[in-house]
Amino acid sequence: METRILKIDEDTKLDRLDKVLAEKLDFSRKRIKDLLDEGNVLVNQKVMKASYKVCVNDEIEVSIPELDSTQVLPEPIDLDIVYEDHDIIVINKPKGMVVHPAPGHYSGTLVNALLYHCKDLSGINGVMRPGIVHRIDKDTSGLLVVAKNDKAHEALSQQLQDKTCHREYVAIVHKPFTHEYGTIHAPIGRDEKDRQKMAVTANNSKDAITHFSVLENFSKFAYIKCQLETGRTHQIRVHMQYIEHPIAGDPKYGPRKTIQANGQLLHACALEFVHPTTHEKMHFEVPLEPTFEKVLNELREGEE
Repeated sequence: METRILKIDEDTKLDRLDKVLAEKLDFSRKRIKDLLDEGNVLVNQKVMKASYKVCVNDEIEVSIPELDSTQVLPEPIDLDIVYEDHDIIVINKPKGMVVHPAPGHYSGTLVNALLYHCKDLSGINGVMRPGIVHRIDKDTSGLLVVAKNDKAHEALSQQLQDKTCHREYVAIVHKPFTHEYGTIHAPIGRDEKDRQKMAVTANNSKDAITHFSVLENFSKFAYIKCQLETGRTHQIRVHMQYIEHPIAGDPKYGPRKTIQANGQLLHACALEFVHPTTHEKMHFEVPLEPTFEKVLNELREGEE
């Protein structure tokens, strides 16, 4: 990853941050937006919005990930398609599948499978993430909606931004709760000690809100439902660790001694949004992923 330091002097045209970056770096607007959205731009050591008005003596630090020119190829991979029409496709993603190609995962991803299946995904996110409106982690199973054209992509993205797209998850977490409901309102940013992790932090972070309810308590675990109000990277995993109820099986944010489940027991069980063309309210639910259901049944049997 390349790092560039831009110092704003009196000769610089003072304008919005995204426009100054576009001029100084000679990057496309799309790439500038990605750098800002991913927290790769700091102004005086702080994350700023694209609309920030640059001032004289500002120091802008830009971390530039290497562009990967690897061609993303269609692959004949089975998909669990919950719904499909000319604009969208709703997928029940299996546990263990990466959503889009990235270093170390150039094949076997959901995008590879989608390109083989429909070949007409939106191009807003570029060649590596066509059609991808929102993501779930590799070892998180469940629902996500994919856009087949740019119009649908923009409409769905706006719903996510406006918080009118509802996403519900279920999880098995360590330790039972003493209360039935809760809301975690804590900002999430890159972990300063481990750049591969996210953390609750006041530094270079974004607002994050997770609502949860307890479905069942066990002696050492709890089965909960979570609803996202924001969509930060690893949000539920980080928030549950923050309140000392880490997700069972989570290799990154959970304890070493945990349930053996080949990844976190987190499942995107329900998804609701307004169709980008018909404006009809769409609601989808999928059953538990097999590993998740097996562990949950074992916990119930152990309590009897």
